[in-house]
Amino acid sequence: MHRFITIVLSLLSACSVASEPSINPPIVNPPVEVSSQQFFGQLKVQSGQLSDLEGNPVMLRGVSFGWHNWWPRFYNDLAVRWLKEDWNVNVVRAAMGIDPTGAYFENPDFAIEKMKAVIDAAIEEDVYVIIDWHSHEIYLDEAKKFFEEMAETYGHNPHIIYELYNEPIDDTWEEVKAYSEAIITEIRKHDPDNIILVGSPTWSQDVHLVAQNPIMNQENIMYVLHFYAATHKDYLRNRAEAAMNAGLPIFVSECAGMEATGNGPIDQASWTAWLSWMESKKVSWIAWSVADKDETCSMLLPLASSTGSWSEGQIKPWGLQIRKTLRSK
Repeated sequence: MHRFITIVLSLLSACSVASEPSINPPIVNPPVEVSSQQFFGQLKVQSGQLSDLEGNPVMLRGVSFGWHNWWPRFYNDLAVRWLKEDWNVNVVRAAMGIDPTGAYFENPDFAIEKMKAVIDAAIEEDVYVIIDWHSHEIYLDEAKKFFEEMAETYGHNPHIIYELYNEPIDDTWEEVKAYSEAIITEIRKHDPDNIILVGSPTWSQDVHLVAQNPIMNQENIMYVLHFYAATHKDYLRNRAEAAMNAGLPIFVSECAGMEATGNGPIDQASWTAWLSWMESKKVSWIAWSVADKDETCSMLLPLASSTGSWSEGQIKPWGLQIRKTLRSK
């Protein structure tokens, strides 16, 4: 996500990495009946659609954790369990920051520890998990090493989905394609069949370019679309639908209802149009983000526990809206 403003990073880090807030235990919402989203087992791509092994179309819906280096406190098994049991997710996205302060390049052991905490919990809970290389630049050698390690460790689990490049900004599709093909080769050494998500230029929005020149001779590849509904409206949805009509499998691995800055009011009309479109096309989607930053798209307040059991008073309006939507599925 490209909404971070450098001048506030030190404040964010201090707030987010701090120990558990000293507050009274949260009042948990009284239990209500929640529909249960399904774990479909091994996934595949068939005829441009995410499917189960029998070829039945399936749809994943869930949330993304914020950057691991600023919101590590949410990267734990109890938070994953709560998101499944109370929010009704069947997929979570673990967003591993790559090059900002405190991220993978500065502290790789901590980054992998946080990622594994979420991945292991998702496997235990029968929730799909996206291993997201959350970068805006190409780091080929480092990404090859990381994804080979992840594939070797987790590739035998059907829960795993790999996201190779969060949001390319300045790279051409030809550059992103070559990078992705190299990473796919490393993953497929150990994992022959789990889903791989490939980004596209301009913050993973140029899917029309991808449709003209997709990756060939690879199975179970899907292409990422990101949108923020108050900024990205009919034109991007039409672009995505044209790409799908051309046979391109689309997966929305990051989306939200406000501006692309992550702030401003939720555009309810535009978000409703996007949500209706995704549901009608069976396009899987992930909402951004499980974090406590002072911005519209961060779903939690700073007083929210690190380990779930969030009362409605600890969830911000965007989080409440996503929770309600997920619980209805």
